[in-house]
Amino acid sequence: MEHIRAQIVDVVHRRIYPGCVTIEGGSISSITQEAGDGLPYLLPGFVDAHVHVESSMLVPAAFAQQAVVHGTVACVSDPHEIANVLGLDGIEYMLGNAARQAFHFCFGAPSCVPATAFETAGAELNSGQVAALLQRPDIGYLSEMMNFPGVLHNDDEVYRKIAAARAVGKPIDGHAPGLTGSEAINYIKANGRFGPDPVITTDHECFSYEEALWKLQHGMHILIREGSAAKNFDALIPLLSQYPDRVMFCSDDKHPDDLLKSHINDLVRRAVEYGIPLWHVLQAACVNPVRHYKLSCGLLQPGDSADFVLVNNLNDFTPLATYVRGVCVAREGTALLPYSPASVMNVFRCHFKKPEDFAVPCSGSRLRVIEVLDGQLITRSGYADPCCVADKAVSNQETDLLKLTVVNRYFEARPAVAFVRGFGLRDAALASSVAHDSHNIVAVGTDDDLLCHAVNAVIAQKGGLAAVTPNAEAVLPLPVAGLMTTESCPAAAAQYEWLNRIAHAAGCRLRAPFMSLSFLALLVIPELKLSDRGLFDGRTFQFTSLFF
Repeated sequence: MEHIRAQIVDVVHRRIYPGCVTIEGGSISSITQEAGDGLPYLLPGFVDAHVHVESSMLVPAAFAQQAVVHGTVACVSDPHEIANVLGLDGIEYMLGNAARQAFHFCFGAPSCVPATAFETAGAELNSGQVAALLQRPDIGYLSEMMNFPGVLHNDDEVYRKIAAARAVGKPIDGHAPGLTGSEAINYIKANGRFGPDPVITTDHECFSYEEALWKLQHGMHILIREGSAAKNFDALIPLLSQYPDRVMFCSDDKHPDDLLKSHINDLVRRAVEYGIPLWHVLQAACVNPVRHYKLSCGLLQPGDSADFVLVNNLNDFTPLATYVRGVCVAREGTALLPYSPASVMNVFRCHFKKPEDFAVPCSGSRLRVIEVLDGQLITRSGYADPCCVADKAVSNQETDLLKLTVVNRYFEARPAVAFVRGFGLRDAALASSVAHDSHNIVAVGTDDDLLCHAVNAVIAQKGGLAAVTPNAEAVLPLPVAGLMTTESCPAAAAQYEWLNRIAHAAGCRLRAPFMSLSFLALLVIPELKLSDRGLFDGRTFQFTSLFF
């Protein structure tokens, strides 16, 4: 039995009072009001309402070890990254590794593996497999339905997955960036096939206030995302004052250097600083995800699981201690959860490349160019005159027109090549086997030799991140599915920060260059992307030509 005296922040009943929380057997046996001054504040633990743990480049046990330092006690995690590489075996890996830590993981059944039919992934999950996953008690929801064209056009396989989630009463996450109007209504209500009420009930992809407001008005819950690449907090935070019961916070994709510094606690601090009422902020950070996803973590009520965070004040929310299931798992910035190196699963079958494999014959007077937007997953479709040397289109550092490639990791194939603007690199190349969602190798470079060198550095490690210049090479190996390290967060963060320093020293203008790079193969996010099979227009949802 343990007694904790503090200012009790009762978010459910919206009151603060001095009291004593008694913990027995991992649960709260009682909360009594007592006199007391100068006590720290005790509030329900924070919840990340949508994250891909794999994108932290940490296995679940290592992710939890760092998240609890920031007062996070639970996350809603879509394991579709590893599922795209290893299928059901990958999901089992995540569940097994997560079970090693005192932390509340709510994993979903991935709805779109592969994300589209226009790329090569390592696995496929059909509706029967998804339905079987949804029957399991350790699977809490149907993960983001990225295939919104399939929903709109009544794809039978898509609807079997939706029906399977509804049959077991589990929520269905959405993913429909930029979609509004009649098509969005049809997407939200699944064409009315299950009645008039919303069927797909969340969206974390809104990048404008107007889009998010429209979706809230039509019955969706909006997740305000602030990850390492996509940052929508500033645009969407005003919505929390209007819709406190239907807004949540999430990171979606958070790299280890950022997770080392903060998590949902930083969004709580910023929201209060912005002027959002405290109770609205804590409703979004603590209560709404628990209720929407029926999470097992507690809300600081008698009988609940003892999951809470002790903070110094209700302005900056610096965590003093974090408890999960009645166990103190972090204290004053130090994780108390044990961690041991993880086991390894992987598939990597491609061979080393040669510089000439990335050659592009000049076959037109104009190029379609992917334009990267810092802090956004969406890209723009731009145009440029090709820089041709010996009848080959090459990178042009002076105009920031750089060569981009996606290399199939699952079998030997010719690399797909396009051009990108926005990196600003000078005499350098970056490569990564974290390339959403199929996780082939994606790389950008200022010439074919450096591009090939970076790609081969990733292949040599059977997965990882690489930064290459004429005088330096740095690699962060990711032996678990080519997505995750076996190291702890601080160790991974140190290596990752070194890669970023090389990229920025080489002129890169993007705050998180590897995160931005990883999304250039994500075909379900408009406008223009590159898969291992070619250049793809996310607006028309079909391949397009490089030259015109």
